Amino acid sequence: LSPGAKMGCFTFIKVMMILFNLAIFLSGGTLLGVGIWVAVDGKSFLDIFGALSSSVLQVVNVSYFLIVIGAILLVIGFLGCCGAQKESKCLLMMFFTVVLIIFIAEIAAAVVALVYTSLAETLLRAVVTPVLKEKYGDDPSLTQIWNVTMREVGCCGLNNYTDFTGSPWYEDHKNSYPAPCCKDLEPCTEILAAQSNVTGCFKQIVEDIKTNAGVVGGVAAGIAALEIAAMVVSMYLYCQLDEK
Repeated sequence: LSPGAKMGCFTFIKVMMILFNLAIFLSGGTLLGVGIWVAVDGKSFLDIFGALSSSVLQVVNVSYFLIVIGAILLVIGFLGCCGAQKESKCLLMMFFTVVLIIFIAEIAAAVVALVYTSLAETLLRAVVTPVLKEKYGDDPSLTQIWNVTMREVGCCGLNNYTDFTGSPWYEDHKNSYPAPCCKDLEPCTEILAAQSNVTGCFKQIVEDIKTNAGVVGGVAAGIAALEIAAMVVSMYLYCQLDEK
């Protein structure tokens, strides 16, 4: 390519890099703002988004999730946008490094999830089962989270209905179990729960992921492709600055 064509290509990629990372930066700022809002004034947020408050927002502690994701996107967007705009080799290399670390972490997490599923299940059983027996029915937040999870996923407890045996809920409801453990039939007695044989939430979630493996894989591949493209573009700009 002629020097003019190379310069035109460099300018085009630089502008695309700036716009792309500006969008990431604004998205990160929005998520961070919403996350802080939920953490500080969750009641108002849930009042406004009442339809969601009974499902998704109760399943995870959404505020901390949004804050972490928003902060990461802010950092990536800032480094990429400023690195390209200022033609800073230092910022571009930092952008490349952060994206590479995230990419490697995602690969590692995927490998661990595939190889150590049984280990994850064992650890969850050791940690979560005692918590359910001690706090389900006594801790309103934990109880709500599990009620929503069980209804949405169609499961019962982490392993099965026996996770709730001896819990405050079990004692307060005359030795009965949560309705999802009996396919919403009440009273959910031990005999009915055993006959219903509702799958534990861990196994059900794993099965749902396997069932939707194509969608999950497609999304993961799309994210990975974007990350690789971002690294390639940042390294291209970095190398071009060496030649300038």
